[in-house]
Amino acid sequence: MAQYAKTAAVRRGILDACLTIFGESGFHGASMAEIARRAGISHTGLLHHFPRKEDLLMAVLTLQDERSADYLARNEVLSTGADPLDVLRGMATTLIERDQRVGLVELSAVLTGEATAPAHPAHDYFETRYRNIRSFVTRLFSRLGDEGRLSTDLPPAHLAAITIGAMDGLHTQWLFDRSAIDVDACVTSLMSTFVPELKPDAQD
Repeated sequence: MAQYAKTAAVRRGILDACLTIFGESGFHGASMAEIARRAGISHTGLLHHFPRKEDLLMAVLTLQDERSADYLARNEVLSTGADPLDVLRGMATTLIERDQRVGLVELSAVLTGEATAPAHPAHDYFETRYRNIRSFVTRLFSRLGDEGRLSTDLPPAHLAAITIGAMDGLHTQWLFDRSAIDVDACVTSLMSTFVPELKPDAQD
């Protein structure tokens, strides 16, 4: 048990170092030697846990998505009693809080830019992630539309893409001026233009 805890602590230290370095330099700019140095272990020790830099990248991305993936999985099939607006609020808050943890928003900004190249090792990951989130949010807006709770005729798929795009763009602005940008409030304001129940006067 003690050895397992020690191994887990070492792996977490490595991933914490990666969060910082990938956020600073991107995947291609990071070196295994620098990751080992920041994690406080030998290069050989790093290779014991993660033989390739690609293995490190995927482990970091998995760590990044722990909270949001769990939320999406638990709500993948909406029960008839679930309010799609509550699920939408929860999903937005989960993604925003995840991305504003130390190092993660910088990591996302750098890696999503790099990973648009098809040859990048995280290209398929981000392509699938965006597709899954768009599909999930589209279903929520479809439910709201079916219930007559939308104030727009825009297709649910467009609303989903607009909302996710706003989150990404606001996170980038937040990196430059964290005191001026309230991502959660801005996203809620945007969604309230097509979901009237999200307007402040509708919640009083």
